[in-house]
Amino acid sequence: MQKLVYLIIVSCFIVTSAKAEKVYDFNNLCQRAYKEITCLKLHSGEKLIEQARQQNPDNLIPDLLDSYADFFVLFFNEDPAQKKILEPHFDNYLDRLDDGPVSSPFYNYCRSVVLIQKACVEIKFGERWSAGWDFRKAFSLIKDNKKKFPSFIPNNMLYGPMQVVAGTIPDGYKWLAGLFGIKGSINNGMALLQTALNSDDEYAKLFHDEAVFYYCYVAFYIQNKPDQVFQFINREKLDLVNNHLLAYMAANLAINNKMNDYARNIIQNRNMSSDYMQTPIWNFELAYVQMRHLELTIATNNFEYFVSNFKGKFYLKDAYEKLAWCYYLQGNMPAANIARQNVLKKGNTDTDADKQAYKDAKSGKWPNILLLKSRILSDGGYNHQAIAFLQGKSKNDFSDVADQLEFTYRAGRIYDDMNRDDSAIKFYLIAISIGINRTEYFASRAALQIGMIYEKQGNKVKAIQYYQKCLDMENHDYKDSIDQKAKAGIARCSGG
Repeated sequence: MQKLVYLIIVSCFIVTSAKAEKVYDFNNLCQRAYKEITCLKLHSGEKLIEQARQQNPDNLIPDLLDSYADFFVLFFNEDPAQKKILEPHFDNYLDRLDDGPVSSPFYNYCRSVVLIQKACVEIKFGERWSAGWDFRKAFSLIKDNKKKFPSFIPNNMLYGPMQVVAGTIPDGYKWLAGLFGIKGSINNGMALLQTALNSDDEYAKLFHDEAVFYYCYVAFYIQNKPDQVFQFINREKLDLVNNHLLAYMAANLAINNKMNDYARNIIQNRNMSSDYMQTPIWNFELAYVQMRHLELTIATNNFEYFVSNFKGKFYLKDAYEKLAWCYYLQGNMPAANIARQNVLKKGNTDTDADKQAYKDAKSGKWPNILLLKSRILSDGGYNHQAIAFLQGKSKNDFSDVADQLEFTYRAGRIYDDMNRDDSAIKFYLIAISIGINRTEYFASRAALQIGMIYEKQGNKVKAIQYYQKCLDMENHDYKDSIDQKAKAGIARCSGG
């Protein structure tokens, strides 16, 4: 009898253990949920996650997908109230994912994804030290996973961009490079990312749009290949209407590539259904597009909406500065001064754009109207209108040295965008001579642009010379981001 009872207990234990065994099953329901969430249709995605969890409570993929949903909410909206609720979830997901079978390639992969998402959120909320450690853990996990499961293609989607970025971290973030403990390689990292993009593997197909997102940003900012990026976007026929993540990516990159009308088309023609995550980021992007075409009244309205509804701090000072410019150019100085006071009081200075906005506001000086209009139009890609404001002028027409410096840089930049290389270099060199020991970014950026011109012409020796000249300039605005571009340029020209 005693033996019978013992066998029953053991049998029950075995059955219970078997039922409790965790799995990573990216089944059809989970795949559909992933697609919805990465289109930023979070509500419908979360419904599918719940169905998948009910279908198999021991499946850990729903925890990974929940992490994606929490990440997008916190990353785009930066709401401190939501952070208090959602941020602790990341550690819960990591604990649960840790219960899965170590024999699965998803064991380290899933934990690495959650750690990356957690770190990105921490950066948004100014927790840089915690972010550094979490990035380090994520890198270590995905590196080990690549060794253990070399044919698991999703590894390349994460490991590739990390390798690319690691070699171009500016001096201000060297502490992060030390935490990574690696030497990055643009060529190796891009090769890995390309394998994820081009593979016919089932998981490569599933994660294709996410790989596209990483590829476009890395190729745009690190490889300095904006034309190639937009050719890729058009060739791939990305759904920029129904996939809001890809729509945001394409619009954001277009704004930074002076493709104003292209960006406007994406923003205004995206699917406007309430099924998508609501975020004032769209108003911010649209306001930029409108301002850069000097549509100042409607740009003002969208900037006002953004600063009134955005709960975060990233780019808030920048938004208030652009709002101040819009009022200033409309002649509404009371409103312009209120916006400028908010530059000083609100947001933070974690980004270069916010640092610059704060510095400009603190100076108390308003920009030269002619130079400001030229700059705004140039930033939108309207070069002929922009150069018209400067036509017939020389640096001697400006009494302030800072305005002389900006004039020469601005003229060089517009000619650069018009592919008039000789004229561009001529003005850039004057900008360097005026501003080499000043704190404005114009001289450093001029050296960077000359490097890019020579790189484009195939003269890598001279390109490296000017990239290094850019790096050698100290104590200027935007140093971290400009240095990163210069280091990437040297790495490209050196075959790194």
